[in-house]
Amino acid sequence: MTRGLSQSATALLLGGVFAAVLNIPTNARAEELRIGFIAPMTGIFAQVGKDMVNGFQMYLDEHGGKLGGMDVKFIVEDDQAKPDLGVTKAKKLVLQDKVHMFIGGVLASTGYALAPVSSELKTIYIASIPAADDLTQRQASKYPLFFRTGWSSSQPNHPYGQWACDQGYKKIVAVAADYAFGYEQVGGFQKTFEDCGGKIIQKIWPPLGTKDFGPYIPTIKADADAVFSMMVGPMSLQFPKQLRAAGFKKPILGGGTSYDEFALPFMGDEVVGDVSALQYSAALETPKNEAFVKAYRSKYSKVPSYFSEANYSTAQLIDVVMKEANGKWPGSEAFIKMASAVKLDTPRGPVSFDEMRNPVQNIYIKKVEKKKMFGYDKAELWNTVIKTYPNVSQFWTYGKDKFLAQPVYSRDYPPCKFCE
Repeated sequence: MTRGLSQSATALLLGGVFAAVLNIPTNARAEELRIGFIAPMTGIFAQVGKDMVNGFQMYLDEHGGKLGGMDVKFIVEDDQAKPDLGVTKAKKLVLQDKVHMFIGGVLASTGYALAPVSSELKTIYIASIPAADDLTQRQASKYPLFFRTGWSSSQPNHPYGQWACDQGYKKIVAVAADYAFGYEQVGGFQKTFEDCGGKIIQKIWPPLGTKDFGPYIPTIKADADAVFSMMVGPMSLQFPKQLRAAGFKKPILGGGTSYDEFALPFMGDEVVGDVSALQYSAALETPKNEAFVKAYRSKYSKVPSYFSEANYSTAQLIDVVMKEANGKWPGSEAFIKMASAVKLDTPRGPVSFDEMRNPVQNIYIKKVEKKKMFGYDKAELWNTVIKTYPNVSQFWTYGKDKFLAQPVYSRDYPPCKFCE
């Protein structure tokens, strides 16, 4: 079998055969870290997907393609923001590509679909974007290999509802995309706003992907002090433009994705003054974020969105854990345990994790302003931070037990008791 081969070549060949028989990595080499990444690379959320991949890839590039000393094989799969396709791609990544973990998805409904795959196939799922509340709340024990690095849907809106009340708003109409993320965003805002004495007097649910808000805008109650909007994807561009064009002059309070930096460059002056809340703003004036924004913009010719930062910070988390594991895969359970204890200094600010594997982090109230930032010559739209709520838990100030005793936020909870 080895005729004509040199002694060294023969040794390599036989070594490979023995490794295959014994299922040992050839050359006993440092095992590569195989990471699957699920994002919408086509369809209406394609720009979001690109931002996600770019954020993770930039961290990888900055670290020579390694995390914690391990070479990384980064495998991107397109789920088109369809939960069922996401499940198919996750199973392909685990069963065919033998990934150590899979990351991503966009929609909350995708998060709810992918979490069971992690348990079924005993593979880590890191939700860098899907914010589905219950995955780190009432369902957390069902999915022990689920870990969130982004946020839970209602998390930024608990302080946001309090902030709106503190500004003197009394009556607000909620207009939000008709799916799980929309329900949970509205629910968090409604809970604290009404606990503070405010009233949600109407809820309007345009279908996900709505482009024409003409049928909905005339129904907004005239006695509202403001509108709370929660839009995603192209909806974020269309809603404020059409609302202002219809003559609506009252304040718009947007959910974080309504004015995120993936959409802001494509908006006009009609959004100046609009407010939103999220755990990241590209206009956050810290040395770490300024460096991140400049590096990202230099590399990709655009300002990073939250979708970019969340995945950059996800790569940072993996890097830290793998360094603690001395550049060797520690096993899924050990990885989750180690990740849960990590404290990160990220572009968004300090991030730690609660016992249910959800980030504890700053929430920023942001106002859209047109100005110059970070030495750039041109005045542009930026989400200027006007208030910071530090170290916000997914349970806000209610406490874990009291919060989990209520139902998950839904289309019908909290009930719209002030609606007519």
